[in-house]
Amino acid sequence: MNSWQQVYQKWNTFQNLDLSLKATLDDLKTNNRALEDAFYKELTFGTGGMRGVLGPGINRMNIYTVRKAVNGLANYLLVNRVNVKDRGVVIAYDSRYMSKEFAVEAAKVLGYYGIHTHVFESLRPTPLLSFSVRYFGSVAGVMITASHNPPEYNGFKVYNETGAQIIPEEAEKIIASIKDTTDELSVPYLELEQLVARRLITWVGKEVDNAYVERLAQISIMDQMTLNQEKGLKIVYTPLHGTGRDLVTRGLAQLHFPNVHIVEEQAVPDPGFSTVESPNPEEHQAFSRAIALGKQVNADILLGTDPDADRLGVAVKQKDGEYQVLTGNQLGSLLLDYILKKNDPVVYQNARMIKTVVTTELGRAIANSYNVETIDTLTGFKYIGDKIQQFASTGETFVFGYEESYGYLISSFVREKDAIQAAVMATEMASYWQQQGKTLFDVLDELYEKYGYYLEGLSSLTLKGKEGGQQITNIMEAIREQPFKEIAGFKVEKVENYLTGERVLVKEDMVEEISLPRENMMKFMLEQNAWVCLRPSGTEPKIKCYFGVKGNSSEDSKQKLADLQKKMEEILAGIID
Repeated sequence: MNSWQQVYQKWNTFQNLDLSLKATLDDLKTNNRALEDAFYKELTFGTGGMRGVLGPGINRMNIYTVRKAVNGLANYLLVNRVNVKDRGVVIAYDSRYMSKEFAVEAAKVLGYYGIHTHVFESLRPTPLLSFSVRYFGSVAGVMITASHNPPEYNGFKVYNETGAQIIPEEAEKIIASIKDTTDELSVPYLELEQLVARRLITWVGKEVDNAYVERLAQISIMDQMTLNQEKGLKIVYTPLHGTGRDLVTRGLAQLHFPNVHIVEEQAVPDPGFSTVESPNPEEHQAFSRAIALGKQVNADILLGTDPDADRLGVAVKQKDGEYQVLTGNQLGSLLLDYILKKNDPVVYQNARMIKTVVTTELGRAIANSYNVETIDTLTGFKYIGDKIQQFASTGETFVFGYEESYGYLISSFVREKDAIQAAVMATEMASYWQQQGKTLFDVLDELYEKYGYYLEGLSSLTLKGKEGGQQITNIMEAIREQPFKEIAGFKVEKVENYLTGERVLVKEDMVEEISLPRENMMKFMLEQNAWVCLRPSGTEPKIKCYFGVKGNSSEDSKQKLADLQKKMEEILAGIID
């Protein structure tokens, strides 16, 4: 009997197995391929948490895998933090299947160890969870969400006492603690009634929301007279069946934007995301209903937040009346330019803009023009949050942070990407430029003309299951063993191996250290300011290939990007074959 079959038999014969999971196992009993995928390995707990398909098995999201993760977290906290039981843990959840159930299961396990929990009484956005950790002075936060993944997914994200996602050093200790729990089916917990009776759980209402909204008003950089005026900008907003509606609309209302039209059929929380192929504002199909409403009300700007409201997409009306969705790199660059243009230059003395290594270099060019230093981090907003925390001791000032995947942070009262902050600031920015007679695309063209025609792209190759995971490993190993010397006619100037922490300068035949945490990622810096980066996704069965170019014109950039993308897709296909 294979090892996965032994684990399956343990689950299948467990007398107290959750009835819905038992029913699913019964349905799968003749499907060995599906059973193997569910039981051949434990669901990966990565650098921020875990995410996976719902269902029975150790490679699935269910009450038992959640309990095991929380058990490990509880033991980690008790050893590595002080006053853990009283300070407690904050738990929030979004609109996905089983989200509230998993939140309560987390509280039940923490309660067994005497750790108090603050659990939101209804669904809330991820950035509010980040804010609430520091608001309550808690030792950690847990967010039940799978962000923008398909409906069959859910996830479990862990935040440290700063309100940022846990960093690798913390994750390694938590993972070790989780592994000490050998049997996920027998994790100890209290019943909910016991938590209430022992006052180990507090249900959180609107108190934190109100405190967040007060801070949200302070990010505006409008002068007082403009702030108090009603603005004429017409806005359409879709929460994409998620958590963003209340805080986004409150944020816009307090800045006196009265013309906000909600896509009502997408304003209702729906774990099936019934009106979209994917609840991801990175994918333009998610805006189809917002575009239809935008045309109906003649909106100037369309806003879309993903289910847990940490990512924002924006579409802008063009002169021909059609709407075009900005890329994450474009919106981030526009926000950065607006914030630096409108802010007091006095703050720039020690100001820092933070971006990831796969985010557009246009941001660096904009920041340089204001004498603001750019700091690069690895992919993932946890690294931006951690860098902000370091500023408390270095005297540096955070002015903006962003990543290409539609994540932005304007003010550090949250330590996670925040689509609510970004929605409010993007609206303010669009209103400002409208008063100057410009759309956001007009301003973007001006930035390109001034700094260069930066253009970025992304290809994702999905390789599911045990076989797919091995294929992804093979791709990365092949590229590390034989790094490219040229790609699509572009000579390689630098090779950055983030797994070994080494940067090879090809012409100089020199090796430098990369002063960032280790990660399974390869980046190739090419001539003519082009670059390519390969990285397995930490949350999906994908390998991602990022591209960036800088051209002399829009057409030049598009051609260079197309050449790079075509060549890399050919290379990846060749490795798999």
